[in-house]
Amino acid sequence: MTRKREKKSAAGFFSFFVATLEEAFRVKSNRHVSSMVIFRQILFTGYEALPLISFLALAIGGLVILQGTNLLTGFGQGIWVHIILVTVVVNELSGILTALVVVARSGTAISTELGNMKVRREIDLIESFGISPISYLVVSRVIGVVIAMVILVLYFNLVAVLGGWLFSRMFNQLDFRTFMNDFLAVLKISHLVAGFIKSVCFGLIISIVSTYQGMSVRRASTEVPQRTIKAVVISIFAVILTDMLITWLFWVLR
Repeated sequence: MTRKREKKSAAGFFSFFVATLEEAFRVKSNRHVSSMVIFRQILFTGYEALPLISFLALAIGGLVILQGTNLLTGFGQGIWVHIILVTVVVNELSGILTALVVVARSGTAISTELGNMKVRREIDLIESFGISPISYLVVSRVIGVVIAMVILVLYFNLVAVLGGWLFSRMFNQLDFRTFMNDFLAVLKISHLVAGFIKSVCFGLIISIVSTYQGMSVRRASTEVPQRTIKAVVISIFAVILTDMLITWLFWVLR
């Protein structure tokens, strides 16, 4: 019985995923996709998360430089500090930490909001007006989360590099131009491409999983927190697996 239910749930999610992507790809001709919902989602997911992202990025960038300098400078290998900054922060931590913040804030909010709308039968009312819930409620949020995720990851990297330079300045009196020259000498196009692909994939995963769980609520309000917890757990699990897969693919193809 449990196995049948799991198969049914997997099939339901797959059909929901395909329907969402189909609606997203024809967004220009889809009149039900709301630009206002997209803008509000970007505002909530992106702009309102900037203080927390800034703190995390400054702390991570500074700590990587601090620990790396203590370990490597004494051996005349200071350039390895920048290699660690690019490999650890730009390639991995910026995407993962930003995704966790988005899951904690936006993923839970989306799942809870849609779940409550389902309980109050607001989604049925939207359908009665001839408006597609997938286009209006799901695709608009997916686009907003993906755009915000890409911007947040880029912002995280910029602030992390700035934090690394500030710590280098405090302890080694390193000027900004020298620090950036060493950093850019290590940074490659493949790092930026990998970071962009990861941020898009993470945004898609978080938004689609969260909207699916919210739309899966039936009638009882007690389902809402259960679905929200499922959205968080599945999103984190899927984000980490996707990160490992993309990293492995870039490692194989380089």
